[in-house]
Amino acid sequence: GEGPRRRSSGQGPPGEPPDQGSPRQLARRERASMGDGKQYVFVEESPPLAVVSIRREPVNAMNAALWEQLQSALDALEANKKIRGVVFASGLDKDIFTAGNDLRELYGPLISEESYARFWGAQNTFLARLYRSPLATAAAIKGACPAGGCILGLVCDFRVQTEEGRIGLNEVALGIPVPAYWAKVFCSLTGAGKGEKLLALGLQVKPREALAVGLIDQVVARKEELMPAAKAALSKLLKAPDVGRVLTKQSLRSELSQSWEADWEREVPGIVAMLKHPQAVAMMERAMSRGKKPKKAAARL
Repeated sequence: GEGPRRRSSGQGPPGEPPDQGSPRQLARRERASMGDGKQYVFVEESPPLAVVSIRREPVNAMNAALWEQLQSALDALEANKKIRGVVFASGLDKDIFTAGNDLRELYGPLISEESYARFWGAQNTFLARLYRSPLATAAAIKGACPAGGCILGLVCDFRVQTEEGRIGLNEVALGIPVPAYWAKVFCSLTGAGKGEKLLALGLQVKPREALAVGLIDQVVARKEELMPAAKAALSKLLKAPDVGRVLTKQSLRSELSQSWEADWEREVPGIVAMLKHPQAVAMMERAMSRGKKPKKAAARL
C-alpha cells in the first residue's frame, strides 16, 4: 500500500521545516510546472482497433512527458466504446521501437525528488494500468527494444518483433537495479530461473531467442509485416465477446497491477538517493556518452 500520507498543507509541527509533501504531491506539482509542450504520442482509430504511435526523435527515449501522453491516450481509448483493441508501435523511420527511458531522467545531478516522482509515477502508473486494461493490447516491435520499451511490450497481451533487433531489461548492465514489478512481469513470461539469469546479466536477446523463452509471441522477417501481424493477433482475441476475456485477464493481473500502481510512491526516495550516488552517476555518464555515438545509440540506451 501507500502508507500514511504526509500533511498536504505543507505545514509541519511548530519548529519543524515545512513538509514538502508525499511523492504523489511532488509529482502533481512537477506536472503543473513543467512540460515542453511537444507531442510524442499519436493515435489513429480504425474501430474496433486503434494504433498508438510513439515518435520522439531520434530514438524514442521515454521521458516523463511521453509516459504521461501514453496514459492520456490509454484513458481516451478505454473510454471510447467503439475501440476494443490497441497496437503500440514506433512512429520513427529507423528500426527502433524505443531506446528505453531517457537517461537524463535517471542522471543524478539533473534530478530532484520532485522531478523523479513525476517521471516514476507517470511511467509505473501507465504500465500497471495497461497491464490490466480491458482493451486487447499488442506491441509491434520494430528493431531494438531495451529497458522501458521492453516493459511496455511485456505488459501487452501480444508481442511481435522484426527479425533484426534485440529485447530485454538491461538495467543491470547500466549499474542500476531492474524495477521490482518489471522483474515480476518479465519472469512471469520466461519462468523464474531463466528470467533471473537474463536479468542478472542485463542481457538483451535476439528475437528468435526471445520467442523461445516467451518474451515475444511472433517474429516477422520484415517491418512491413509487423502491423498486419499485430492486428491479426488482436482480431483473434476479439472474436469472442469481451466480457470473458476481460474478466479472465483481470483475475490474473489485477492483484499485481494494483500493488504496482500503489507502491511506486514509496520507492522514490530510495531510488533518487541511489541515482545520486557517485558510482551510479559515473555509470550513467558512461552510458550517456556511449549513447551519443550514432551507430550504437539504439543498443546502448
